[in-house]
Amino acid sequence: MTMIKGIAASNGIAIAKAYKLDMPDLTVTKETITDVDGEIKVFNDAIEAVKKDLEVIKEAAVKNLSEEEAAIFDAHALVLSDPELQSQVQDKIRSESVCAVGALEDVANMFIMMFESMDDEYFRERAADIRDVSTRLIANLLGKALPNPSLISEEVVIIAHDLTPSDTAQLNKNLVRGFATDIGGRTSHSAILARSMEIPAVVATNTITSDVKDGDMVILNGIDGEVIINPDEATIASYTAKRDEYLAYKDELKKLVNEESVTTDGHHVELVANIGSPKDIEAVIENGAEGVGLYRTEFLYMESAQLPTEDEQFEAYKAVLEGLEGKPVVVRTLDIGGDKEIAAIDMPKEMNPFLGVRAIRLCFEREDIFRTQLRALLRASTYGDLRIMFPMIATLDEFRKAKGILKDEEAKLIAEGVEVATNYQVGIMIEIPAAAVLADQFAKEVDFFSIGTNDLIQYTFAADRMSSTINYLYQPYNPSILRLIKNVIDASHKEGKWTGMCGEMAGEELAAPLLIGLGLDEFSMSATSVLGQRKLIRNLSKAEMETLANEALQCGSMEEVVALVEKAIQ
Repeated sequence: MTMIKGIAASNGIAIAKAYKLDMPDLTVTKETITDVDGEIKVFNDAIEAVKKDLEVIKEAAVKNLSEEEAAIFDAHALVLSDPELQSQVQDKIRSESVCAVGALEDVANMFIMMFESMDDEYFRERAADIRDVSTRLIANLLGKALPNPSLISEEVVIIAHDLTPSDTAQLNKNLVRGFATDIGGRTSHSAILARSMEIPAVVATNTITSDVKDGDMVILNGIDGEVIINPDEATIASYTAKRDEYLAYKDELKKLVNEESVTTDGHHVELVANIGSPKDIEAVIENGAEGVGLYRTEFLYMESAQLPTEDEQFEAYKAVLEGLEGKPVVVRTLDIGGDKEIAAIDMPKEMNPFLGVRAIRLCFEREDIFRTQLRALLRASTYGDLRIMFPMIATLDEFRKAKGILKDEEAKLIAEGVEVATNYQVGIMIEIPAAAVLADQFAKEVDFFSIGTNDLIQYTFAADRMSSTINYLYQPYNPSILRLIKNVIDASHKEGKWTGMCGEMAGEELAAPLLIGLGLDEFSMSATSVLGQRKLIRNLSKAEMETLANEALQCGSMEEVVALVEKAIQ
């Protein structure tokens, strides 16, 4: 019996035989060629073949994943169609008279090394996308078949050096009980997909593929980041009990689907979900969310090389509003730039795109795109409880300008004889410290606030949240952040308005006591986090959490706050 330690990437416990996902030998031999045009055609044919493969994989992925998660394969298609990648391979074939597979390997490795060396975690993840796509191309050019996880026919724990996003998306979660890899991290695509599919995962074990043989019995502990190889009967019995306990906990959570999110002293808060497309509504309902606190509309724009039409957007917004049957839906207007780009919009190249033309600033630059989206939203407003939210607002003038454009389009629609709801709300995302500090003035004019903690934290600390070298500055529980949150909530309540939160912090168990104490009205998170937060909140006292939050506001560091909360909820 051997225990291997790794990183816990997705909760749960699995006990099954090991299934090693072995890659074929993709060793490339650089051969000199004489027919340059013929070799370029071979390369172009491989691109077309892999495009078709990706379409098939995405179709399978959509059955297991949300549209937002399956959009990973749109990113792969963009890599495949990247003119820079294609032209560099073709130039190399011409200039060096080298075979297509040899040229491709050189160019792909150059791009992978370039992205892996970047500090930004988002760009480092792009290296995984390039590796996935180039591996498929190399396999095609070598005439080798890649392993197909979709062919698994019995319960297994997958063992692999790494799982590509396309591998993970093909997993049948009824048979694949979990997976363990040599490399990876909690923020890798495969880890994120594993959590969304609720498949236990342990990554970064370093040696799992050399330590495990095909058919070995393994216990995979995705809660503590452990893999036990060929366990004895007593260990199997112990972990079977732990697995049953974990499954019982999840079953217990399901009983709260139709319960209220209310504290022990009767204070009610709304627990709502973040979504990326109408297909995510099923998960919202299944997990008992009380509405949608963040509909990320940029995924509508990322699905195609063309901008979505007004009618296409109208149908998407209408589907979500109707699907929620009168529950509130907060729709964030187009929020791209920074770490998000789309093929249909030519984004300016900036030294620091996170501080440049993004979100509402881009909408002002491309008012035609903004007006089309607003018209679609207003047309859909009669089908449910619509709340329109503008992202990246820094000044009152920006809010007034955005609302002015909205009201202008509303007047045009009414003049055209189109019905528009009279009760829709208009709010802003608080993610820039300037807006958080001036919340008392914004509260006089907006209908609501939604705090985007991911950006608010990085802008407050002037620290890229994706940078591994300064990730110690991503401090959601720092008293400075808590004071900004309190300022926003108090300002909204003074004007009779409400404040929600749609950043990662809203779904964290450690945050719930503080946010209840600070008076947060609405928590928006991934649908799968709702029931866990509801269970926790139902065991908290609002009055006691107010005392806790006031103590936390007087602390001097995040560590002090965390210790205070952990002591209070033990």
